[in-house]
Amino acid sequence: MKWLFFVLITLFLIVLQTIIFPCFSWVSHSFDLMIMLVLFLSLNFSHYAVAVALAVVGGVMDSLSGGPFFLYMFSYIWIFLIVQFVKQLVFQTSTLFVVGVSLLSIIIQQVLILFSVFIRQGQIDAWQMNLTLMIQQVVWGTVMVPAGVWAISLLYRNWQYMGKKVVNTWEKKIRE
Repeated sequence: MKWLFFVLITLFLIVLQTIIFPCFSWVSHSFDLMIMLVLFLSLNFSHYAVAVALAVVGGVMDSLSGGPFFLYMFSYIWIFLIVQFVKQLVFQTSTLFVVGVSLLSIIIQQVLILFSVFIRQGQIDAWQMNLTLMIQQVVWGTVMVPAGVWAISLLYRNWQYMGKKVVNTWEKKIRE
């Protein structure tokens, strides 16, 4: 049941980011929405199978983005590993922690984008990048990612509740 939820949320976020958001000019260059799912998984699950799942999702996003390959995959895995490390040192349910990790996640992705442009096209093109857009993405991500993590968490709790209710109903019908 857990994996079905994550597949559905992943598909929803991919469609939202790749098909729906580009239609609107005010959100066409938004931050990576998958960071919300990456942070939710990183905060709630410690198993390394999650890292493999994030690598697969990163591969899908790399294929869809048209950007440098492995950008999303590396950023998702780095975010997962950093959250796993920091989570052991800090009380991870605090709002300040989630905001800080959100800010760090967006910055990691922006630095990887800047680094990939620097490697592919040289120092001159890297400094000509739209820094205003990068700053806007960091600000919007810092504001919206914690809200998205909270929303995914709420949806997940409701999903689990409904799943338990369905299983209990099936068990009652089997017993009768």
